[in-house]
Amino acid sequence: MQSALIYSQELSRFDFGHDHPYKPERAIKAYELCRRYGVLNYPWMEVLRPPPLDLDTLLAFHDERYLHLLKEASLGKVGAEMFSYGLGTEDNPIVPGIYEWSLMTAGGTFLGADLIARGEIDVAFNFLGGFHHARRDQAQGFCYINDVAVAAFDLLNRGIKLAFVDIDAHHCDGVQDAFYGDDRLLLISFHESGETLYPGTGKETEIGEGKGLGFTINVPLDADTDDEVYLEAFHEVVPPLLEAFRPDILIAELGADTQISDPLTHLRLTNNGYQEAVKILRTLCQRILALGGGGYDIYRTARCWTLAWSNLNHVEPEDEFAGLVGGMMFGPEQEVGSLQDRPHPTEGRAKEKALVHAKEVVAYIKKEVFPIHKIS
Repeated sequence: MQSALIYSQELSRFDFGHDHPYKPERAIKAYELCRRYGVLNYPWMEVLRPPPLDLDTLLAFHDERYLHLLKEASLGKVGAEMFSYGLGTEDNPIVPGIYEWSLMTAGGTFLGADLIARGEIDVAFNFLGGFHHARRDQAQGFCYINDVAVAAFDLLNRGIKLAFVDIDAHHCDGVQDAFYGDDRLLLISFHESGETLYPGTGKETEIGEGKGLGFTINVPLDADTDDEVYLEAFHEVVPPLLEAFRPDILIAELGADTQISDPLTHLRLTNNGYQEAVKILRTLCQRILALGGGGYDIYRTARCWTLAWSNLNHVEPEDEFAGLVGGMMFGPEQEVGSLQDRPHPTEGRAKEKALVHAKEVVAYIKKEVFPIHKIS
């Protein structure tokens, strides 16, 4: 086994503005935790700096005019036409250097995909990857370049059978639109229902079209969904579909905004449920490209990503600073005393409502999608 953590402290210091929810610095926190807990100290691991994507690679998915305007915005230029491409909004502000930053974060995803495809590594994790809302000619939802779509198109053009499983709290509308009619990629998205969260898409009835019918699977979940409800649905849907499809490579968007403390979402997972989902994915495909995705409680996100990296590599975190500073914890794990969260189940009517909704969604998928894949 060989694995690569794709990381750059410089990219992690990029600033979208004081009031913007997207904080790249959470990658620094995660990297520091990985170091502290000794999960980057194994001989099969390496840390790689992401390279920028070249224009020709970007043009395989993105619109040339859009890229030109994004580059202009990156230089500080502002024009009315930019707003029609989603640039200059509250979600996607015009920030100096955003074009170059996006090229490198997307380059990290592409690098991981390429190394896995070449057989040089088995697992890669790009903390600053997973911009799944960006469209061909639109910036949306904090996403300017859709690194997932760019990498996926390249892998598919190499003849690689590909699955994309997204456990970010937000629906992967940009990736779904790119592959909605394509049977070469199996897309499974677990997310908070669009009735309560941006982008408002991802109903269970959205199952693909044409050749791609049955190759898009959406599992929208009620607000207040906890670990138990989430994992019950996850076990029912993900293993049967991945075992039937048998991808060569799995791209996994491991967004941590499903967590109970996330300020933008309404799910109630702890990192216990989160890492169990990662463990399940790890058993279902040996070659995995992991992407950070969302997560707006930066300290809890750092804990989630540290646990995810550990689980992807089958190693156990051990606190190398235990017993220091008078035995007190510091940094992102101070609220619980370790990387692991305490259980925090939903109770009462909210729990029952979330469970009933999840069961209804799973039943629909089993009825409408499973037969397409010959799953009994």
